Amino acid sequence: MNKSLEQLEDALGHQFNNRDLLQLALVHSSATEHSLQSNERLEFLGDRVLGLVISEHLYQRFDRENEGQLARRYAGLTSRDALAHVAGTLKLDAYVSTSAQDKETSARGRASLLADALESVLGALFLDGGLDVAGKFIRAHWEALIDADIQPPKDSKTALQEWSQARELGLPVYNVIEQSGPAHQPQFKIEVVISGEETVTGTGSSRRSGERDAAEQFLNKKKSEQK
Repeated sequence: MNKSLEQLEDALGHQFNNRDLLQLALVHSSATEHSLQSNERLEFLGDRVLGLVISEHLYQRFDRENEGQLARRYAGLTSRDALAHVAGTLKLDAYVSTSAQDKETSARGRASLLADALESVLGALFLDGGLDVAGKFIRAHWEALIDADIQPPKDSKTALQEWSQARELGLPVYNVIEQSGPAHQPQFKIEVVISGEETVTGTGSSRRSGERDAAEQFLNKKKSEQK
């Protein structure tokens, strides 16, 4: 294990018994041709670990709040932006292995990549040290976000739907206009169509992320037209 990973262990507050888990947690799918050699499975697990720990913590701390209030807090604390913020405090960007193309990705895409990587690290912490170790890390690094009472982000598709309906233009329609790349790393080009408006396209590694990007591009276009 090299020094950089030892430094990451120090930041995580846990010395791994199985250091291969931490190494795997840092391998993005773009850096390998086989998904089982990437951090995707650990990401799946870490997402559930984070959800459980945050849910329990909110339940215990805010004992006078109803389900809706707790759900609002939960959505913000488990969002991509919250995960990317914590990943930034760990300087996780310096440890993640990605393809050369992904190293040049946008700030928004980089935030998603780091959020996914942190979920993978949470999965690795859980497998190596159990829920006590993973929970201790989560509670320590999310406490400031809980105190800040961050609001859940509004998904770009939701925002565009509200924009469209407010103008009585109906619901946005999303169409796949191109799919490229290998099976383990597909790229989708998506167009969003709104009655009476110019078609706008977006891209993503899945249909859902492509739709979000198309919605965001549409909203950004409208904002620039208003300036």
